[in-house]
Amino acid sequence: MVKKKRPREHIIADLSVNHVERYVFLCGYSIERVEYDYGFDLIIFTYDINNEIENGQIYLQLKASDSVRTLANQEIITFTIARSDLELWLFEPMPCILILYEAHLNVAYWLYLQAYFENLLGFDLSKIGESVTVRLPKTNILNEDAIKKFAKYRDDILKQLKGVIRHNG
Repeated sequence: MVKKKRPREHIIADLSVNHVERYVFLCGYSIERVEYDYGFDLIIFTYDINNEIENGQIYLQLKASDSVRTLANQEIITFTIARSDLELWLFEPMPCILILYEAHLNVAYWLYLQAYFENLLGFDLSKIGESVTVRLPKTNILNEDAIKKFAKYRDDILKQLKGVIRHNG
């Protein structure tokens, strides 16, 4: 009798979620797993010094691999993103973070997607094909400091929104 096997891809995907969740919990934040994934895997909720929930969320898209592709210098990771994902992420006002988990090293790297593309000279979403390759610096290691940085990115956005949004009913 042949039993179903759990593929390696599922194992490392679960490890990537566990890796991220640990750092979020160490910061005193909470995280929700997105059951039906159409562009986001996890959502981070943060809390102030009184443990009261803060406005705004941080969206995470996780990718897991046993080995990542690097440029010749071994300091930059390359990763291909589908245009359909970019159309969601780049029009989301709250931070969208791509996290690439390298399973055999138990390390994850991150990229703040909206900032990356805003700083990419000449980037025009309407002029790209079906995908685009991004470059993640290997110095962008996911840890508690990175999670706190994501919260700061969210805070910076919320400061820009004050007095601008009107909910007309």
